[in-house]
Amino acid sequence: MTLTRKGLATRQRIVDGAAEQIREHGVFAVRLEDVMARTSTSKSQLFHYFPGGKDDLLLAVARHEADRVIEDQQPELGSLTSWDAWHRWRDKVLARYRTQGSDCPLHTALAQLGGVTDATRSVARELLARWQRQLADGIRRMQSDGSIAPHLDADREAAALLAGVQGGVLILMTTGESTHLEAALDTALARLRESR
Repeated sequence: MTLTRKGLATRQRIVDGAAEQIREHGVFAVRLEDVMARTSTSKSQLFHYFPGGKDDLLLAVARHEADRVIEDQQPELGSLTSWDAWHRWRDKVLARYRTQGSDCPLHTALAQLGGVTDATRSVARELLARWQRQLADGIRRMQSDGSIAPHLDADREAAALLAGVQGGVLILMTTGESTHLEAALDTALARLRESR
């Protein structure tokens, strides 16, 4: 569906409102009527932009939250050009997930869609690919100035770092403790730094 600028703005207002509703009340408490009231949207408007109803809307919210995961790490994630920059990024990631705790809007929206489907896999795959690419770009920049050993495979190192972050986040969401996330970040950065 091709949307006008006004249509895009209306659709985004609905997604933003639904995301806020989920953050405040949880995905299980969200009703389409609540989203319509919050966004001053009629039922016909909501179904115009989300013909599949709540599932379509939740998928759009999941994409929105996936974008926020990357946006919340900027500008640090896009500027991994020194060890100070890497540590600023590390601190930002830790702060974000400590604040978030067990309440992950992306995970909640994806889980409510019924587990693993082609659509949820696509959202997760896109997010992880973007995140890994930016980490690998940072490693390559540091390899080009000699701060990281050139023999390391930047994509593989970025994949391992991202796997550590995601594992640490999952443990944090389960236990409320950020120790594992912090250890994964610190160990990965130490490995990169000591590779020279």
